[in-house]
Amino acid sequence: MSFVLATNDDGIHSPGLAALAETVSEVEPVVVVAPDRNRSAIGHALTLDSPLRAEEIRSGVFAVDGTPTDCVNLGVHGLVGGTPKLVVSGINLGANLGDDITYSGTVCAAMEAALMGFPAIAFSLDAREFATDDLTRAAEVVDYLVRYVLAAGLPPGIFLNVNVPSGAITGIRLTRQGKRHYGEGLVHKTDPRGRSYYWIGGGLAGFEDIPGSDCNAVAAGLVSITPLRTGLTSEAALEQLADWDLSFSMD
Repeated sequence: MSFVLATNDDGIHSPGLAALAETVSEVEPVVVVAPDRNRSAIGHALTLDSPLRAEEIRSGVFAVDGTPTDCVNLGVHGLVGGTPKLVVSGINLGANLGDDITYSGTVCAAMEAALMGFPAIAFSLDAREFATDDLTRAAEVVDYLVRYVLAAGLPPGIFLNVNVPSGAITGIRLTRQGKRHYGEGLVHKTDPRGRSYYWIGGGLAGFEDIPGSDCNAVAAGLVSITPLRTGLTSEAALEQLADWDLSFSMD
């Protein structure tokens, strides 16, 4: 069976996932394996201490009580016959730019697929809600890039992080990872019984002005395509640290 595997981190009922699956189904058969609820900002988490359950809510659409990374694993190894030609993740509600990629379940689902040797693309929309026009434009980007990657492929260990601006799109660019700035990171409040509670994650305070970055591109109304790699070793740092004295001994 030849198919494209679709997942996300916003959950099985997300309009973004529905748009993604519908768009890709016009190119290749689609199998959807997605979390049964919102799993945003869960990163590359993998469930190891409890069993996973998958419910087929309709033909070829599975809701899993796990993470996006779990969903990719089940979609590749357990739920359907055959292997995917491509793994797509999204369309996420909210951009995944700069440092966001380390937190994003959307991006890490694509990373998991790339680690397994499959071409993969993560799609995100820079918006706070799914306006019809924005989602339609994002779906057009999905259609274009899915067809392109299916035809041309991707280098081994490389996956794409795609961010679509809200409003009119002025173009599309290959970009590098930018740098986000965040506001207050922790909100401390007291409940009616006098007990403290906390919200992690402050407001976004902007991004560094880095030419060629994903942040700059989306701010300019451009679709950002950032090639990411699964190998995290810094070759430049290996060279810079080559003269370290590593004669340490446990004797």
